[in-house]
Amino acid sequence: MRVRFMENKELVSQAFAAMKKAYAPYSGYKVGAAILTKSGKVYTGCNIENAAYSPTVCAERTAFFKAVSEGEKEFEKIAVCGGKDGGPEDYFFPCGVCRQVMAEFCEADFSILTAKSPSDYKENTLAQMLPDAFTIK
Repeated sequence: MRVRFMENKELVSQAFAAMKKAYAPYSGYKVGAAILTKSGKVYTGCNIENAAYSPTVCAERTAFFKAVSEGEKEFEKIAVCGGKDGGPEDYFFPCGVCRQVMAEFCEADFSILTAKSPSDYKENTLAQMLPDAFTIK
């Protein structure tokens, strides 16, 4: 059950704030995410790079894993933004690995907000971004 309504713009703004915390010394590409749970809580995440590359974690997965580690497993929507040197150039879309993590915890109608700015974003469903997702549910 949802505790409070949150405007998309507010969630997108929280993703932009999270983007400022990104650790991206190798690519220079900073990403932020903010996920709203069905209980009304927001968890943010940023990308965290590593010199070995494979241990790098995307912002979306950081936000999801923070929420899950706190006992949250029901999600309403996520906002994602990113760009070179922390300046978004275009709408930012989650990678395939992040989409698969979303499919693990979210229904096909889960809302994904991809943003160029706090007031300029697109809204898609998980089904639109990951048709025929692999699940064992």
